[in-house]
Amino acid sequence: MTLTLPDGAAELAAVRDLSALFDPASVAIIGASNDQTKYGNWIAVQALRSDHQRPVHLVNRRGEPVLGCSVHRRAVDAPGGVDLAVIAVPAAGFADAVDDALAAGARAVVGITAGFAELGEEGRKREAALAARIRQAGAVLLGPNCLGVLDTTSGLRLASNDMPAGPVGFVSQSGNMALELSRHLERDGLGFSRFASLGNQADLTAADLIRSYTEHDGTELIALYCEDFGDGRAFARAAADAVRAGKPVVLLTVGAGQASMRGARSHTGALTSDSAVIDAACRAAGVDRVTTVAELAHLLGALHRNRHGGGPRVAVIADGGGHASLASDVAEAHGLLVPEFGADLISGLAAELPPSAGTTNPVDLAGAGEQDITSFGRVLDLALSADEVDAVLVTGYFGGYGGYGEALADAETVTARVMAERIRAHGKPVAFHTMYAERPAARELHDQGVSVFSSVEHAAQVLGRIAERAARPVPHVPALPRPAAPAPDDGYWSARELLRQGGLDFPTAHLVRTEDEAATAAREIDGPVVLKAMGLLHKSDAGGVALGLADEGAVRAAHADMTRRLDPPGYCVEAMADTAHGVELIVGVRRDPRFGPVALVGLGGIFTEVLRDIQLALAPVTAAEAEALLDRLTAAPLLRGVRGRPAVNREAAARAVEAITAVAAAHPEIAELEVNPLLATPKGCLGLDARIVLGS
Repeated sequence: MTLTLPDGAAELAAVRDLSALFDPASVAIIGASNDQTKYGNWIAVQALRSDHQRPVHLVNRRGEPVLGCSVHRRAVDAPGGVDLAVIAVPAAGFADAVDDALAAGARAVVGITAGFAELGEEGRKREAALAARIRQAGAVLLGPNCLGVLDTTSGLRLASNDMPAGPVGFVSQSGNMALELSRHLERDGLGFSRFASLGNQADLTAADLIRSYTEHDGTELIALYCEDFGDGRAFARAAADAVRAGKPVVLLTVGAGQASMRGARSHTGALTSDSAVIDAACRAAGVDRVTTVAELAHLLGALHRNRHGGGPRVAVIADGGGHASLASDVAEAHGLLVPEFGADLISGLAAELPPSAGTTNPVDLAGAGEQDITSFGRVLDLALSADEVDAVLVTGYFGGYGGYGEALADAETVTARVMAERIRAHGKPVAFHTMYAERPAARELHDQGVSVFSSVEHAAQVLGRIAERAARPVPHVPALPRPAAPAPDDGYWSARELLRQGGLDFPTAHLVRTEDEAATAAREIDGPVVLKAMGLLHKSDAGGVALGLADEGAVRAAHADMTRRLDPPGYCVEAMADTAHGVELIVGVRRDPRFGPVALVGLGGIFTEVLRDIQLALAPVTAAEAEALLDRLTAAPLLRGVRGRPAVNREAAARAVEAITAVAAAHPEIAELEVNPLLATPKGCLGLDARIVLGS
């Protein structure tokens, strides 16, 4: 399901009261069953485990006992009323069950039942009508087509499976993802504070749940598995608020497909994939996006243990040359630096280790573990004490030395305890990779709050994430401006004038029709001109652009040729820009159905789709944000000046990007807007071509 909300709707969203969903006074399971193949049975089993927390009323039409408990034929028959109703009946009976729940006083409904929007337009209409009915009654709906809800802080268990308690608030559109994540977290000593299955998001959305989790004292971290974001701007804004409140948000999602781009009519549309748009939204909101459940669990565990940032300079400590070299390569692949240590640190390490040890970074203990296991603690302490070290990656055999004998096993465990104490004292991120993560010393590290991994890739990946998080700006999801007067048409001249009035400079130009008018316009410009045929989407490809026309004869000849071949409705005669020392950029904006206007900045001209050197951001972007986008381009050295070429005016380029994205954001009727090329020169910035595509 995709929801397209009006521009600005995300800015108006407020925190909804979800107390009845997560901490209800009473619960009714409508569709409770003895059939162990049905959700009505599974959820009833879980609900009854905590019936001492609140009344749990089992409801089914037969009135027969369920799980040895008496039932009510209707929710309205439950004494004291119902605060939260979980509905697990066939789709044909769902509407009646909703009416029954609302009549019983339900302030929240969890729709387990499937068979609505996921089946097509008719199902979508029935679903929307039911959601509207629930909202009109002052209640909220989770789902339908969802797998339940739980809150371990309030003792609420209304999901099909038991899940461990912990600090993670999880929102998911997949029950299996929740179960897999719960297993990973449980092995790491973590679990869920809250879990909500999104289902079809007919009423409550991911954004609503994020806002609720942000205000929930029992939730320290927020994790999501989303297949659809509904109003993506609302999602991003809610996530940004959570991050600013000190609650990291980690997202696992799909969206690498190109289906939504099939109708794209510009370079911007062709280059702006679903996945790239999600990445842009995550950057704006400060959200960490991951690609697997294991990566999600590893990052949640690391963030739980270390929320205070770090930096890219990592010390690698290993007890073997192979592990030292491999870990260094993997660390650098994840954006970390493994710099050579200064003389003081090298000297300190050399005093603790055998002569054969490596002390420059990476550190190779070279057998010190077997000779003196406590050296691990001293080496780690030295590295953490150094100002030149932001984080430490320990890799190799530690955890396995205990297999050589009881005395060494005891010493290894004591050393693990000492290392954990030093890590806490210094407060810098540390990740341990060990071949023996299940052994007592490694378990001691884990139990003492140290991140322990059985894969060096996961250890380095987590440290890389922590370092990258420390360098992020404060999350900023741009607000959408009030809509401006609609563009009159999608022609070049209209696009050019819209952008010019919005602050983008263009070469001097005249709109003409006849050959004589074109010649007169060229004389007024007094210099080489460009003749552009109007009414063509891709003018250059159709032969509708003639460059470098130096005199009246050339202008008349080009006009006659285009008239014969193309018969356009008009022409633009434009001053020929001086492209010497310039860099051609592309700046475009595509209106995404979920996230609204998305800006694209990249290397332009004929290289746009060949090199695909682009960066994306939610629009509109500020000049400072635009400059950051330009700096991230692979072609950024061209803008700063290289091999004798002067630097372009990057401030002017950034202001041009700001102006273009502001215009696009203020025109919701524009599906795609593009300036390509945008010529950046040492003197300033000029738009040389522009096009808009109006929405259908």
